Amino acid sequence: MTALLARIKRFARSPQGRNAAASVRRAAADPRRRAQAQRLLDKLRGRRRH
Repeated sequence: MTALLARIKRFARSPQGRNAAASVRRAAADPRRRAQAQRLLDKLRGRRRH
């Protein structure tokens, strides 16, 4: 498990990881994307209850 976390940290610090994080931040700032993500989460949570 520690090796997996180390790989994730390494990716997050890489230029590709920083670009991915910036892309996610831009998408989260968009109201349409935020609503889309909320619908997806609601759908997933609904499935777990049944």
